[in-house]
Amino acid sequence: MTSKQRFLAALERREPDRLPVTSHHVMPYFLETYMGGASAQEFFDVFGLDPIEWVDARMPDTTRGDYLDPLHEGAGYWESPRMCSSQWRIERAEIPDPRYRTVRYTVHTPKAPLSTVLQNDAHTAWVTERLVKHKNDIDIIAEFAPAPVCDVDLVNARAEAFGERGLIRGSIPSFDIYGQPGCWQDAAVLFGIEALILQTFDDPEWVHAFLGILRERKARYIRTMPGARFDLLELGGGDASSTVISPQIFDTFVAPYDAVLIQEAHAAGQCIAYHTCGGMMPLLGAIADMGPEAAETFTPPAMGGDTDLAEAKHRIGDRLCLIGGFDQFHFFTGCTPEDTRKEVRRCFEAAGEGGGFILSPSDHFFDAEIELLHAYAEEARSCTYSI
Repeated sequence: MTSKQRFLAALERREPDRLPVTSHHVMPYFLETYMGGASAQEFFDVFGLDPIEWVDARMPDTTRGDYLDPLHEGAGYWESPRMCSSQWRIERAEIPDPRYRTVRYTVHTPKAPLSTVLQNDAHTAWVTERLVKHKNDIDIIAEFAPAPVCDVDLVNARAEAFGERGLIRGSIPSFDIYGQPGCWQDAAVLFGIEALILQTFDDPEWVHAFLGILRERKARYIRTMPGARFDLLELGGGDASSTVISPQIFDTFVAPYDAVLIQEAHAAGQCIAYHTCGGMMPLLGAIADMGPEAAETFTPPAMGGDTDLAEAKHRIGDRLCLIGGFDQFHFFTGCTPEDTRKEVRRCFEAAGEGGGFILSPSDHFFDAEIELLHAYAEEARSCTYSI
């Protein structure tokens, strides 16, 4: 099989020729630090992994007069395209800081300005000032924030060039400047996860209104996706994991909104991987009930998650594909190649039976020993099926 055929067989819960083995996003820090600035695709080639090509296809809706922020640098893993309009203009200003790159974004609207502050280092980025500070800020977002549309031609050109090489992945759009794909996850980024949890008790109607605004913005994008040759789109986020929120909050404030987006994606001919880095076991049934084609990342307990991979396979493996499960913290550094190989085998024996499993680190890694990455890939390629 080609890598693409192998991935698609697993997503359809069929047995491929061998275990598909890959990585999630390949972090720029790792590529710069350990591989001399190699590209993500060179990374896949060096280690013999099944490649993934990530495509960000957001573009402004010119029929509404929207345009791409002319101040967007277009550089850096964390800086996504920003949509502007005559009523939503973004000002960007560097703030001196001795430790981290710090940027304030001010959004000018006809009613009031909104602002947020982001910091980043070589590894990652984070929010130090939330965009939504007052409850009526969500009304400003609802009235004035542009929603991107999908650049179908870009997706299809990238898919054509990538061919059988591997999987074309994308995401349901996060909120501009900084966010993540799921409705709850985006709200947590914009307002703060602790404050958002408290509001589910203090003012649940406001939380529902907030989530509905974000859902509609994302749905507008999805409705422009018919014909886009994505193989898999990411939805969800770690703030919807059971190590952050209760199953009751998930059932009330997460699933009703993301399930609608999954239905919209299916209507547009797209497939969804639901991403929950963190605890998953109490949520497995609820995730499967939303109807995605796959779930990730199945983080093991040694990394702060709770996944029993074999139990997860038993409970939902007949309903969706499992992606992840590998402990990259303990088996990409500080161990022997044989230890890494044993971890690969553990994952395959737990979740590989009958197909429907893609081996991947449970989310990102930044540091890894080259020898152990080779052991990871080689052992996975030896995990074969009889087809």
